[in-house]
Amino acid sequence: MLETKLQLYSLNTPNGQKVSVALEEMGLSYDATTIDIMEGEQFEESFIALNPNSKIPVLVDPHGPDGKPLSIMESGAILLYLAEKTGQFLPKNPRLRCQTLQWLFFQMAGIGPMFGQFGHFYRYAKDDCDHRYPVNRYTTEARRLLAVLDKQLENKSYVIGSEYTIADMAIFPWVDCLSVYYKAEDHLNLKDFKNVSRWLNACLARPAVKIGMQVCAL
Repeated sequence: MLETKLQLYSLNTPNGQKVSVALEEMGLSYDATTIDIMEGEQFEESFIALNPNSKIPVLVDPHGPDGKPLSIMESGAILLYLAEKTGQFLPKNPRLRCQTLQWLFFQMAGIGPMFGQFGHFYRYAKDDCDHRYPVNRYTTEARRLLAVLDKQLENKSYVIGSEYTIADMAIFPWVDCLSVYYKAEDHLNLKDFKNVSRWLNACLARPAVKIGMQVCAL
């Protein structure tokens, strides 16, 4: 039977949270299925059929651009798809749109991979890797990226200015993860990044964010 709602397959990791937050912020009707990556559910054939790369999240739109079901992998691509589909959280102004996409890709290419590697070595692999190099390397890079973001947020409410966009939705779950999941607030001296802290608190206070962050929690 053809589904009528958007179908989200996810887990409330930062990459999963950004999509569930977007769905809530955009007021879209969807069903959510939790994929337990610790149990390897992302490698089951039914999931691979949706995403050959075996990563969460995946969004299935039963009514794609051609009226047929469309499966979308990669969280940044999902955010862009939803923003274009709904006309929300992606500025119409060409300059602001370009800036939004730049910071969306900044998260996808920089913050996500680097923060993820930091968390892996600092929090989860400490018993398997006792060499100081990876922690030092990713600590330095995480702080560099936070400084870039902190500078961008200077005198701004949100990443590109006064308007909350998919760039904010992409980035803030990863910043939140540094303290909530990686327990690295003191190690990274997150208090040094005052603009980032102010912005993060503003994002987390949004009603849709409070709901979206808990979707597909184990």
